[in-house]
Amino acid sequence: MPDLPRKPATGVSRRTVARATAAAGLAALFGAAATVPARAATRLGPRTRDVSVPSAALGRSAPVRLILPSDFDTRPEKRYPVLYLLHGAHDDYTSWTRETDIEAFTAGRDLIVAMPDAGPTGIPSVWRGGPDYETFQVKEVPALLARDYRASGVRAVAGVSTGGYGAMAHAARHPGAFTAAASYSGILDTTAPGVPAIMDAIVARENLPAASLWGNPVFNLLTWRDFNPRARATGLRGTALYVSQGSGVGGGGDPLPGILESALWPSAQGFARTLALTGIQATTHFYRGGGHDWAHWKPEFTASWPILARALGVPE
Repeated sequence: MPDLPRKPATGVSRRTVARATAAAGLAALFGAAATVPARAATRLGPRTRDVSVPSAALGRSAPVRLILPSDFDTRPEKRYPVLYLLHGAHDDYTSWTRETDIEAFTAGRDLIVAMPDAGPTGIPSVWRGGPDYETFQVKEVPALLARDYRASGVRAVAGVSTGGYGAMAHAARHPGAFTAAASYSGILDTTAPGVPAIMDAIVARENLPAASLWGNPVFNLLTWRDFNPRARATGLRGTALYVSQGSGVGGGGDPLPGILESALWPSAQGFARTLALTGIQATTHFYRGGGHDWAHWKPEFTASWPILARALGVPE
């Protein structure tokens, strides 16, 4: 690994930080590449199982981890709302159960938790001439859950990092599909200064051509805007929203999570301003410091839970 950049000095502009972030290849901050292969339906515990979903949108089967309600086996007539939890870049569908206590947290709350895979980059979008993770997550997985796991039509979605992007992009591009959406350090304005370079770095880390996502951010600007949560913000009207982001940079230890968090700060701020200007209500938590990591995302999920729970109609 190359030498890591030092913490920026006070007074360095956010745009400069964003450019430095991309130039240094900070996609490495998103974690080690996933190594868990897709599996056939596998029972991992009383409530948790992995399901392999045949997907026309992906041209292959892809895994989804499910946490079923505590009374799923004893109430065969009951249908349940679904909370979708999306993972970040260079991670996989097991991240929420690996990094959090989501299974224990949802015990007795009468909902299904679905954690679909988003590929090695964790960007759950329609790739240019490639896989369509948006359709997989928004249409194919819900169809399977409705058919085989008695899922109702009530859904909420939340995600970290590129999964936070997915949560807001899915809800904005499919108005009414989700009753609530929450983003923790998500990429919420994909055309903000420095952000296209960060997206390109994420794609490049998986040895994929940068243009394989949405094309060139200049020549294919309309495509980039079409998949941009900020540009599609009007689609979020009527959806309960939670947006959290740290200012990053500060703190001891490894500086890289803080630098990346700082680079994404303007993107989240711009997204929130657009919501406010269009009269779309959202609960926001912009906090000083913080890093692009689970240590900060876990408490943000807890803080957002009352909003998600009310939207799903389950106990807080």
